[in-house]
Amino acid sequence: MFNLSLEQKTNFLLGLFIACLVAANMIGLKIASFGFFEASVGILVFPILFLITDIVEEVHGTAKARQFVYIGLAALVFILLITAIAVILPTAERSFVSHEAYSAIFGTTLRIFVASIIGFFIGQMHDVWAFNFWKQKTGGKHLWLRNNASTMVSQFIDTTIFMFIAFYGISPKFTAEYVFALIIPYWLLKVGFALFDTPFCYLGIKWLRGKQLDQ
Repeated sequence: MFNLSLEQKTNFLLGLFIACLVAANMIGLKIASFGFFEASVGILVFPILFLITDIVEEVHGTAKARQFVYIGLAALVFILLITAIAVILPTAERSFVSHEAYSAIFGTTLRIFVASIIGFFIGQMHDVWAFNFWKQKTGGKHLWLRNNASTMVSQFIDTTIFMFIAFYGISPKFTAEYVFALIIPYWLLKVGFALFDTPFCYLGIKWLRGKQLDQ
C-alpha cells in the first residue's frame, strides 16, 4: 500500500470494489441482529461500493467511475450464470452436500441475485451521474455535499428496486405497502452509513491523489 503509483492504487480499489460486490451477494441472505436493529449482513460491505465510486470519480472522472460499474456488472452476471449452472447440474453420490441442501441455499438466491444486479447497476449509474451533477453545480467545491447527496438518493433507488424485485409478491404478505415498510428503515440505515463514510471519502481521495485536497 506504500509508494504505489496512481494506477496501482486504482487497481486496488477496483479489486476491493469487486470483492465487496461478491461478498455482499454471497453473505447477504442472512438477516442478523445488530442490537437495536436487524438487517442483512450484506450491509457490512455494500456502502463501500458507493464510497469507492465517489473516490474514483473525484480523481479520475465520470468515465472511469462508470468503468468500475460496468466491470462490476459483468462480474455479477458471470457469477449468476455460474451459480445457475451449478444448481442445475446433478449431484454426485460422493458429494459432501445434498442436491436439496445446495439448491435450497443457492437456488433460492437466484431471484435475489437478479434483484441485486439490477438494483446495483441502476443505483450506481445514478450515483455516478449525481456526483458529477453536484460537482458541476458547486464548481468543484463541497465534496461532502456531492458525496452525501449522490449516495443517499442512489441508495434509495438501489434499495427500492432490489426490495421490489426480490420480495414483492412472493407471498400474500408482501404487498407494495409491506415492501415499502421494509425499504424505509433499511434505507435510513444506509443513510447513516453514508454520513459516517464522509471522512473516509476525503481520506480516500487524498490517498489516491497522493496530495492535499483543495476542498
